[in-house]
Amino acid sequence: MASIAKGKLTVREFFPALLGFIGMPACLQAQESDTIPLEIGGATIEVTFGSTDFDLPRERLLSWIRNAATAVSRYYGAFPVPRMRLRVNSSERRSGVFGGTTWGRTPPFTRIFVGRHTTEQQLANDWMMTHELVHTAFPDVEEDHHWIEEGIATYVEPIARVQTGELTAQKIWSDMARDMPQGEPKEFDQGLDHTHTWGRTYWGGALFCLAADVRIRQAAHNRKGLQDALRAIQKAGGTIDNSWPLERALEMGDRATRTTVLTQLYAEMKDKPAPVDLDHLWQQLGVRKNGDTVSFDDGAPLAGIRRAITAS
Repeated sequence: MASIAKGKLTVREFFPALLGFIGMPACLQAQESDTIPLEIGGATIEVTFGSTDFDLPRERLLSWIRNAATAVSRYYGAFPVPRMRLRVNSSERRSGVFGGTTWGRTPPFTRIFVGRHTTEQQLANDWMMTHELVHTAFPDVEEDHHWIEEGIATYVEPIARVQTGELTAQKIWSDMARDMPQGEPKEFDQGLDHTHTWGRTYWGGALFCLAADVRIRQAAHNRKGLQDALRAIQKAGGTIDNSWPLERALEMGDRATRTTVLTQLYAEMKDKPAPVDLDHLWQQLGVRKNGDTVSFDDGAPLAGIRRAITAS
């Protein structure tokens, strides 16, 4: 992933962004379509294309954007910001979707690259557009907390797509069972605020979100979850075009769920390694790993929580 949730490039993010520019020929950089406004979830997304030269028809690319924006709108109850700009650039050197970057400007701006010869299947399998649009729904926080921005986008993206029917629950729980271990603390870990490896930034942040979601639902008797907390933060103005202390966002989410889960979990994980016993968690949620996929045990103690996390 090469997502940047604000207008600050760190060393670890500079090179993926640079590769995006390198992958776009100069002849295509100079071309640009007219702005195409999409009205989705109460917002206007102003789309421009850096080139008109794609194998796929323009309407298919716009449908891809609509689907991603609809999933984000469904998860948050509305599209997170009233207006944003989105630019799709073309590349001759790669196919598929890559190089997504989102900045908290006014209005927020996302740039993403699509290979000229991208196939219908590659576009249908893409997760990056949804991931980038999720970034608009959380405030700009200090660089030490970049993990929460990427973690939320990594965790929410597939759940939002399940809620619109684009993915199955079995698919995303299978992916979580495979990928979540990348977020566990390794040797010499100093906590999420101080260990800025790729795994801890993206999957460590997603692991925080999963643990928070389960704890909130346990405390609230499955009547509230992380989705309620994130909706409250966004609704209070905690979007990418506003800078907040992380503590303010977490406290806002806790008030919405009438728990203290987010602030307590942050205290546990911010400056020391705090592994999550994933094998025990999967067992409690009724997620049984079967090779590359999973099956569900609906008699497991937290099976109702598992179902509620992905419920529309």
